[in-house]
Amino acid sequence: MFKKIIHQDLSAGFVSLFSGRMIQHAGTSLIGLFLPIYLFIAYGYDIKKVIYFYLIGHLIYAVLLPWGAQFLNKIGLRRSLQISIPILAGYYVAIYFIVSDVLFFSVLAIFAITIGRILFWIPYHTDMAKFAAPNTRGRGIGLMWASKTFLSVIMPLASGFIIARFGYNLVFVLAIVVYMASIIPFLTIPHTREKYSWGYIETFKHFFKKKNRTLILANMANGAENAVGIIVWPIFIWKLLEGDYAAVGALSSLIVVVTIVLQLMVGKYTDILNKRKIIHWGSIFYALGWVGKIFVLTSFQIFIAGAYHQFVQIFKDTPFDALNYEIMADHGHYVDEYTVLKEIAVQLGKVLILLFILLIALNLGLNWTFVLAALASLFVNLL
Repeated sequence: MFKKIIHQDLSAGFVSLFSGRMIQHAGTSLIGLFLPIYLFIAYGYDIKKVIYFYLIGHLIYAVLLPWGAQFLNKIGLRRSLQISIPILAGYYVAIYFIVSDVLFFSVLAIFAITIGRILFWIPYHTDMAKFAAPNTRGRGIGLMWASKTFLSVIMPLASGFIIARFGYNLVFVLAIVVYMASIIPFLTIPHTREKYSWGYIETFKHFFKKKNRTLILANMANGAENAVGIIVWPIFIWKLLEGDYAAVGALSSLIVVVTIVLQLMVGKYTDILNKRKIIHWGSIFYALGWVGKIFVLTSFQIFIAGAYHQFVQIFKDTPFDALNYEIMADHGHYVDEYTVLKEIAVQLGKVLILLFILLIALNLGLNWTFVLAALASLFVNLL
């Protein structure tokens, strides 16, 4: 079955992007789950400061994206992707040293990740839209998500054990070294010739055009939901498990281990079935998962809620990503322009939900922010 799913005609460009992204994910998965927790501790257990850190970073990135895209015209997409790797690795270095000078290294980290995101995500999404063939796009995205899921089994388990036994030092070093290794497959990416043709004001005119409204709103919703999962959920379960890093890592790994085969199968059928219908039902069941997480109180409940959520996420994210790339690819030479619109939407969605989280978390508690994530999940249907 695995051979049948994995054996497919994938372009050399897709293989390079896939390989580099998976090595990146191996590095980020070592520290990613625990990064918000590390910041939470560094900021004196003040959730507001953690939210402000992420909010400012996403807002600056959204504002600078059109200018960044114009800058990429001068250096090219391939070179931009390669340059981004050491800069994004520098972000993790800055985060590591944040405990020694909170203000300086917070500013340095935001600067590094903003530049790194501009250099990486625009070329990555543009090239992915071009290199993922229409007849295998869903299977390719499914393979990518399944591989990320597999890494999400191993890495949190390993990093939870390392942090519990040796502290954060070793896991940061390992994460940075692995992340830097991702530059190797990115060196083999074929050249693509795309030139960003919109000005700064023109970009935002297109952003607010009626014909792009569904693309914008759906990706804002996806970005918003994603922010809750990446920032709030890890801190929530860490507090619930009373700071037990090994338990956090083990539970996170156990949750995703049952989903890999399903991920590949959903990717395959995404190329055959109606993507929007899959997204419709997937988003409804996924939203229910967020509602369930509101009432989580024990480690067993974390496992049940997380396993269910990871399972139904397959039916939301695989067709959603495939459809996004399909829409961007359909715009021909405007693929990079629509990539920028999508990225701005994702970042602004994160900014908006983080603003709401500041209000809700302070007055009602972290678990009630999951209501916002549930609502955002439903709006991905607009795509």
